[in-house]
Amino acid sequence: MKKYFLLLITAMLGPGLDPALAQMGGAPGGPQFDGALTKVFGENSAFTATLESQITPKSGDSITLPGKIAFDAGKARFEMNLSGAKGLNIPADAAAQMQAMGLDQITTISLPENKFVYLIYPGLQSYVENPLPDALTGTNQNFKVATTELGKETVDGHPCVENKVVVSDDKGATNEFTVWNATDLKNFPVKIITTKEETEITMSFTDVSLAKPVAASFNPPAGYTRYDTMQNMVQTEMMKKMGGGLGLPNGH
Repeated sequence: MKKYFLLLITAMLGPGLDPALAQMGGAPGGPQFDGALTKVFGENSAFTATLESQITPKSGDSITLPGKIAFDAGKARFEMNLSGAKGLNIPADAAAQMQAMGLDQITTISLPENKFVYLIYPGLQSYVENPLPDALTGTNQNFKVATTELGKETVDGHPCVENKVVVSDDKGATNEFTVWNATDLKNFPVKIITTKEETEITMSFTDVSLAKPVAASFNPPAGYTRYDTMQNMVQTEMMKKMGGGLGLPNGH
């Protein structure tokens, strides 16, 4: 049992996943939209889309995280299945155990105004509530945005203007993005490239809808069990599954 538990934790927080988590906000489940990044979307303050994030460190292999995103005035929901990710280098046994345990499907709901994030696991009908990192909870609106046109290009069938966007806050911090704004989607940024700590992050948006997501999208599902920590959730739910004999891999 101890071996099984350690493998699960290793699979969730191991070397293959760490680079993605460090660059995408520190939570399994995908990107966290800080104030600078939200400015890149201009007047598009609400949308839903399919999002593929590619994280490429200066040294090491790329990690690709596909998923679905809903966004509304700072609130963000990201759904993903780790079985569709590429480059995580999770050992096969651990990946099989994650799937059997129900840890492969993850939904992240970030609520900056409330200063916390929900990590929801549909396979367990459970969720963990964590505080958001300080960098993602700020409500500072004193950003300056400088945009320079670089050219024109078609991206995924959308006519786009390629722009360099530099976002600066009142403390002197700057973030630079290369953005492809689709002229047929109210200048929605269908592709964004930025670099953080020598790691390049590319976000590609498809199936974009500019309709406002329903409010319930940003709440954990009714009836799901809330846990204070990931460890408590895994321990409790693992015992339930082992007690019920629900198809766990042999020998663990």
